[in-house]
Amino acid sequence: MKFNQEHEENNFPLTRFESMLKTNDVLFFDSDEFENIVNHYLENGKIALAKKAVKLGLDQHPSSSNLKLFKIEILIFENKLDEADRLLAELYELEPQNEEVYIQKANIFSKRDDHKMAIELLETALELTDADADIYSLIGMEYLFMDDFQKAKYSFMKCLEVDEDDYSALYNVIYCFDFLEQHEEAIDYLNMFLDKNPYCEVAWHQVGKQYFDLKNYTKALAAYDFAIISDDTFIGAYFEKGKVLEKLGRYNEAIENYQITLGLDDPTSFAYLRMGKCYQKLHCDDLAIEFFLKTVKEDPLLDKGWIAITDFYTKKMDYQNALYYINKAINIDGENVLYWKRYAKINNRLKFYEEAERGYRKTLELGNYELDTWLTRCDILIYLGEYEAAVTNLFEAIEFYPESPQIEFRLAGLYFSLNQDEKGYFHLENALRLEPDYDIILEELFPFVYAKRSVLKKIKKAKKS
Repeated sequence: MKFNQEHEENNFPLTRFESMLKTNDVLFFDSDEFENIVNHYLENGKIALAKKAVKLGLDQHPSSSNLKLFKIEILIFENKLDEADRLLAELYELEPQNEEVYIQKANIFSKRDDHKMAIELLETALELTDADADIYSLIGMEYLFMDDFQKAKYSFMKCLEVDEDDYSALYNVIYCFDFLEQHEEAIDYLNMFLDKNPYCEVAWHQVGKQYFDLKNYTKALAAYDFAIISDDTFIGAYFEKGKVLEKLGRYNEAIENYQITLGLDDPTSFAYLRMGKCYQKLHCDDLAIEFFLKTVKEDPLLDKGWIAITDFYTKKMDYQNALYYINKAINIDGENVLYWKRYAKINNRLKFYEEAERGYRKTLELGNYELDTWLTRCDILIYLGEYEAAVTNLFEAIEFYPESPQIEFRLAGLYFSLNQDEKGYFHLENALRLEPDYDIILEELFPFVYAKRSVLKKIKKAKKS
């Protein structure tokens, strides 16, 4: 490789660097240029190029502390903590007052889940630097890792005292308030922040969200209006304003706000979905289904879109269409329990009992253990004459609902139907002990069992006592 300095001095360093990588030339860059190049690649997630820039930079500037720190940062990112630790120790010997050494050392402790030690190192770095905001933010994150939301909140507040434009810190402060369910305190803090920054659209937006959580929709609406006054292209404020207007029953105005978002950026499935819901509330069914269909076209993976379509047709008792769309949804995501619940219910309404049973079985396999799911599946299995399967189903249910008279009455009826009277009487007595008035289950599902003289005798005796 040959060293070449015959390029124009004012060439943009990044362009020159990338050009150099395509040739055998080695161009000279000063250390600041290398630092900017590495920083650019790190910010854009191009780790391999950042590593190349660090290596070439250290070849030309072997004593550059900042390039060494970039190398350490990359090693930490790659989880090569021991090697990073060794290089930091060498750098500490040369520059014990360099705050970046303590910051990177804190990163290592954080990666090793020693967040307390990481905070101690960051507090030392605070004493050595003027760039307090970044370090307060890092301390805040360490407290979040420790689930200490009160101290995290304080750290992010300190960050904002230094840099009022750090919106990520502002979001983190509000996240802590939300986790601590301190909505009123959050509003007080945001109002104090807005006294100094009256046109901060993010702060107004957050005030609106706090009032929304408190169900104070009038004040939430006013806050979102101020956010829009501060920045009339702030899509999030229009979305949230639309949601508030829906809560207030002002559906046409909500639609107008969602419509504005479509003009400010690419259409979103959320906007289409909300518009569909508004049209449904206004009884504009044709427009409602039009926007629900736009929702799933925009984002086929959004389950709320498919559910909205299915529920739309189910409500109209148009079960054939409902089944058509829930089948399409299941073909896209066959592990969505909300889809399978609807699939089961719709097939049950259509009297497609085998498909309904399959739907309830799949719903249970996916972890939906509602009592009604077990019971409905059982009743379908009884109708299909699958008594043994119905018993197995109920014994799975009884693990979650050990004191359920609905289960016990069904087990009693099933065992009598299977000519296992001893077990039938056992479960009948359990059922009558729990709730004798549920005997209607036995009467409806097992009329022949209910008509047995011995069974009726036990029921009457239980009801008298």
